[in-house]
Amino acid sequence: MIYADNAATTKISDSVLEKMLPFLQEQFGNASSQYSLGTKAKCAIEQARQQVAMAIGAEPSEIVFTSGGSESNNWVLSSVNKGHVITSSIEHHSVLNSCHLLESKGVEVTYLPVDSKGRVSLNSIKGAIRSDTILVSIMLANNEIGTIQPIAEIGRYLHGRSILFHTDAAQAVGHIPVNVKELGVDFLTASSHKFNGAKGTGILYKRNGVSLPPLIFGGEQELGFRAGTENVAGIVAAGYAITESVTIMNSIADKLSAFDQITINGIRAKIPNIIINGDDNNRLPGMINIVFDGVTGESLMHFLDLHGICVSTSSACTSGKDKPSHVLMAIGLSEQQAKSAIRISYGRYNNLDEVKTIVATICKAYNKILVVKP
Repeated sequence: MIYADNAATTKISDSVLEKMLPFLQEQFGNASSQYSLGTKAKCAIEQARQQVAMAIGAEPSEIVFTSGGSESNNWVLSSVNKGHVITSSIEHHSVLNSCHLLESKGVEVTYLPVDSKGRVSLNSIKGAIRSDTILVSIMLANNEIGTIQPIAEIGRYLHGRSILFHTDAAQAVGHIPVNVKELGVDFLTASSHKFNGAKGTGILYKRNGVSLPPLIFGGEQELGFRAGTENVAGIVAAGYAITESVTIMNSIADKLSAFDQITINGIRAKIPNIIINGDDNNRLPGMINIVFDGVTGESLMHFLDLHGICVSTSSACTSGKDKPSHVLMAIGLSEQQAKSAIRISYGRYNNLDEVKTIVATICKAYNKILVVKP
């Protein structure tokens, strides 16, 4: 199998798995227990909190562990109960659907358009701000086309305006430099399985001094914000995974960027009319979204799957639905073009031979599908 859908999830690192396993077996204590088995678990959680904080330029007291990025996003958005919220039209559905729920409760939401590369402009945010604007929520990097947003620029503008600023950084953390102070955000959300950690563990950065109601009431776990026995093994994995990812980030980014160019150039040499979506100058390394004229992305995906290659047609959270990607529609593609796209997302474990195989198989698939197309 050749796995090229790392934007959906990543393989857990061998070294991270090794650090995680003891907390599923011999070190299985409840972190709230007062005897040594429990205190070892508690210490491991606090070490992971420090590791995550160090990786994103935060304080340990600003990090809360959750079950994933969607939960973290829901938590931040659900804290709004009045006024006005600003977001973009290409956010993850965990943000968009949370905003729809807010609207049903009387909160007004502005969904900002993006340009043809998927970028939100600062001017559009300036124009949307009202006297009752409570929160701005703009993702750091898009999960379908990889476009990186000008979050630091937006953060500087919002500073001192009594408007909270949230960024969904699930695709960015561990892959590009992320520093919450430089970004100027009040909330940042991420998910461990996106950077070679374990599924089921999310991260919420909440700037000290910012108010946020508890998500789950009960015990005093997670700084009193999220009651319930902690997923110790997953949290340990998150700490080591983010540390490892940040350490090798630059070398992996260089490798993946090279893979991007090889893929694009190789496919374009055989299929000149492809469209590459996103911003060439502001895109996550390793993520390529390509439109193939005359065939559907779904047919290409299934052909590749039959040949042992995993790619996707859209976000894993929306795949399986017979609807064009809201992201691709937002950047100006037609419905037909949006349904003719696939997303290739490389990760640290891909190699050059796999990239060449993907290119050759896509070109073969495209020509074969065109021939048999009625």
